[in-house]
Amino acid sequence: MLVETIMKTNVVTLPPEATIEKALSLLQTHRIRHIPIIDENEHVIGIVSDRDVRDASPSIFDKEQDSNAMQKAISTIMSHPVVTVHPLDFVEEIARIFHDQEFACVPVVQNSKLVGMITEKDMLYTLIQLTGTHVQSSHIEVKVPHKPGILPEVTSVFGHHKVNIVSLLVYPYKTDPNYKTLVFRVQTMNPLPIIEDLREAGYELLWPNEQMGNLL
Repeated sequence: MLVETIMKTNVVTLPPEATIEKALSLLQTHRIRHIPIIDENEHVIGIVSDRDVRDASPSIFDKEQDSNAMQKAISTIMSHPVVTVHPLDFVEEIARIFHDQEFACVPVVQNSKLVGMITEKDMLYTLIQLTGTHVQSSHIEVKVPHKPGILPEVTSVFGHHKVNIVSLLVYPYKTDPNYKTLVFRVQTMNPLPIIEDLREAGYELLWPNEQMGNLL
């Protein structure tokens, strides 16, 4: 999945000379948490968060604090330089940036110009779609040997029952490199026949498992 498929293109921006007060107004009006700061060529030169604005705002309990603080330029509190991504980057790779850098949003830039924005919320919604949890389905986890051809072997069991696989994820199995965990979401509310056939074929079910008391 590409960044361009999930990014927001209607991005609220500000020039560096805009006031902190203006930034606060936009954050509240649009109910957003970040504003990219761009120059006259639409190049991203900084970014400001609601926390930046909040920290720069004078406290109502401190009468000696500068009353003109909100009239300062947004460039005085913006973060820079800014990490950006490209519309043709893969979402899976961008997720690593969010995790490693602990970002809440990332501007999307093409030909040096701002074209969109991706937020934590966008990433979480994409994860929901990738895992298939937005569709009513049943969850099955299978432990398999890490070898070529294992995937079509397992999915043939699902094909025999003519059920639609909503999503399929492949995870490492604990710390054992000789095995993988296949996580299926299938569009059926009665997965029992599939589970029984998987067990008969010799596959170990991680979910549902024997500890459930064979309820499924």
